[in-house]
Amino acid sequence: MPKLGMEPIRRAALVKATIAEIGAHGTLDVTVGAIAKRAGMSSALAHHYFGGKEQIFLAAMRHTLTVYSAEVRGALVMAVSSESRVEAIVRASFSSSNFRPEVIAAWLNFYVLAQTVPEAKRLLGIYQARLRSNLVFALRPLIGSRAGEVSSRIAALIDGVYLRQSLVKSVPDQSEAARQVLSYLALELESYVT
Repeated sequence: MPKLGMEPIRRAALVKATIAEIGAHGTLDVTVGAIAKRAGMSSALAHHYFGGKEQIFLAAMRHTLTVYSAEVRGALVMAVSSESRVEAIVRASFSSSNFRPEVIAAWLNFYVLAQTVPEAKRLLGIYQARLRSNLVFALRPLIGSRAGEVSSRIAALIDGVYLRQSLVKSVPDQSEAARQVLSYLALELESYVT
């Protein structure tokens, strides 16, 4: 007889194990068996909860996006100016919850997954649209009509920092990552003439 209330706990364990496995291997080339073993359960149970590897990857992607979204919302609550809103978004992108080796590997592999899996592409599209929207909203009072263009560059810089970090295999430096992107923002703000 199944234990009541265990499904959400087991699903969460499988999602965390998926992110850890992707991080350990640096690729989506992991097995449901390895994910289940890391989560402390059988692969049959993993298949029961998710149906297959693609669905587990998508659940891990949703979890990663949910954590990121919560970080951004929490940071924005504390922001008191337009400039501090942009800074809050950038810093949330490199928070300790988001900018750690296994999550960095997961993000990059989700981008790969999005090239062939429509649901992954849709989820990344939502993330990108929200990021751009948040940035444009914060930047418009600061730089007017250039907000869209600059927000696209900031989003690209965030992605670029993640990509570079995935290649160096060192401990991520959240402060330095945020500083790199915020330095670009400072240049844009200095060069803006009303």
